Amino acid sequence: MFVQAGAPAWLHGLLVEGAYLSLAWVVSVMLPPMAIFFPLFTIMEDLGYLPRVAFNLDKFFRRAGAHGKQSLTMSMGFGCNAAGVISCRIIESPRERLIAVLTNSFIPCNGRFPTLIILSTLFMGGTVAASFRSAAASLVVVGLVLTGITVTLLVSRLLTKTLLRGEPSFFILELPPYRKPQVGRIIIRSVLDRTLFVLGRAVVVAIPAGALTWILANTFINDLSLLSHAAGFLDSFGRLLGMDGFILMAFILGLPANEIVLPILLMSYVSAGTMVEPESLAALHNILVVQNGWTWLTALSVMLFSLLHYPCGTTLLTIFKETRSLKWTLIALLMPLSVALLVTFTLTQAARLLGLA
Repeated sequence: MFVQAGAPAWLHGLLVEGAYLSLAWVVSVMLPPMAIFFPLFTIMEDLGYLPRVAFNLDKFFRRAGAHGKQSLTMSMGFGCNAAGVISCRIIESPRERLIAVLTNSFIPCNGRFPTLIILSTLFMGGTVAASFRSAAASLVVVGLVLTGITVTLLVSRLLTKTLLRGEPSFFILELPPYRKPQVGRIIIRSVLDRTLFVLGRAVVVAIPAGALTWILANTFINDLSLLSHAAGFLDSFGRLLGMDGFILMAFILGLPANEIVLPILLMSYVSAGTMVEPESLAALHNILVVQNGWTWLTALSVMLFSLLHYPCGTTLLTIFKETRSLKWTLIALLMPLSVALLVTFTLTQAARLLGLA
């Protein structure tokens, strides 16, 4: 169509290989898990089960200075952190609601799970017998999820002692009776109010991100793309964290949507002009390990950074709309980033000090 219209090649690249490809990647990764997760979550909500979960966990969360209902917002975060932030409205106390908003990004959403699963399968699963690889990779992913939950509670406690001082509010709940789910309402709430709502916000940030990534990858200075120049500038800092400059650039350009971090990274490594999808684990192993020298430490650092780093652009936009505060939005950006930098730096330096890397 572009050729027939006589459009220049750069316009085709910008709109199709950049903006459209980013949009298609985000939708294809986000939509299937959300289409499953949100209806199931809504069914439990409609049954009257979730209030009982929140009530039973309240005592545990009070130790972290949080509210039992934060357990529900964290659960929603597994589907999408933006939806998790919106669900924080169920917490009556403004202080505890803000704690839940600021810490929701430590829960891995469906945009981060592909990276965690692929790397755990390739590196941790690859170190054991073939019959145990799936189990080993699953244990690693479960361990990362538990790490995210632990960090959520620790940071909640820290916020209670610093920026958001106060005592946990009382949780008085009139338990609703168990009831038969209303299928029609579940479909409307899960698909329209949650899945399509979150997907719409993701589309808004994914399109310009894809266009910007294409420009950086296809604009050259001295035979090197702007993306390569930026990665070279960040490389020394990345090495301190067990990563490299290309990995950091992938996370920076992937801020609008976590789903595009790995495609951007592979695009950078193979010097392609568009985002790349690995054909197989063997091909991915060749790119990461053989060509770019990844080790178990690199993979673990990337997984921890992916787990703990700043929220995606969709979530940040949602945080700003929920808090109506640029201050708290910036804190929601910088606080997880600081945690991710601290954890990966400590891990890398400890591994090198002990001679493990």
